[in-house]
Amino acid sequence: MMSLRALNIAATGMVANERKIDNISHNVANSETKGYKRSDVIFNDLLYQTETRMGSLSAADGSIIPTGIQFGLGTAVGATYKVFSQGELIPTPNTPLNLALDGNGFFLVNLPDGNTGYTRAGELMRSPDGVIVNPLGYEISPGITIPQDALNVTITRDGRVQATIAGQPDPQDLGQLDLAIFQNPSGLEAIGDSIYKETTASGAPILGFALDEGFGSIKQHFVESSNVNSITEIMNLIKAQRNYEMNSKVMQTAEQMAKEAIDSKS
Repeated sequence: MMSLRALNIAATGMVANERKIDNISHNVANSETKGYKRSDVIFNDLLYQTETRMGSLSAADGSIIPTGIQFGLGTAVGATYKVFSQGELIPTPNTPLNLALDGNGFFLVNLPDGNTGYTRAGELMRSPDGVIVNPLGYEISPGITIPQDALNVTITRDGRVQATIAGQPDPQDLGQLDLAIFQNPSGLEAIGDSIYKETTASGAPILGFALDEGFGSIKQHFVESSNVNSITEIMNLIKAQRNYEMNSKVMQTAEQMAKEAIDSKS
């Protein structure tokens, strides 16, 4: 029955828009998360039921039917993806290990399982052993150690870490921060804490340093904010809510039509 098909189609619309609202909620919840990249949702139309094929011959006179008859079966979430646009760079004075990437690139994170993660969250710190780590204590590649007696730490735009040591007139070079870029960053897998893992979709990481060709620069005493625009997300939320309500209305109408059809036969 047509009303039953409408019920199923409306249900797919409600489920898809519910997933859209889930995604918007996640974005809004992370609007203050440093280095967070917002997600977006792509809808796909579902399969079609073809009752008359385009270009088939009319049974009446043998002429070619130009359009045919097809009925779609609804929608579904086809994909979600991260939008890696630049977030605002926020100054954070007196925080020498707060770093922001201005342009392309990810810091490399040595994960506890031995794999490498990738992040743009640059609120870094020094571990008890003096190693530069993220807030979870994961080492930032290449594992640069800052001496305990360092009086001042300077990180240049190309990621070179230098420390002024008591009793030494010249700064000491400690190493250079590794960076990575990807052919398709939207193909990275998010694993939480603003960390990503490579996939076959993202392609293998291209390793280098800040200011290399294709890489951005590093700004010390800055952090990159989330790229979530709360106003845009609320507008998207209102639109998704209205779409959900319209599909709910279609479902109510289809249910009423089905009831009337049953009553007419009883």
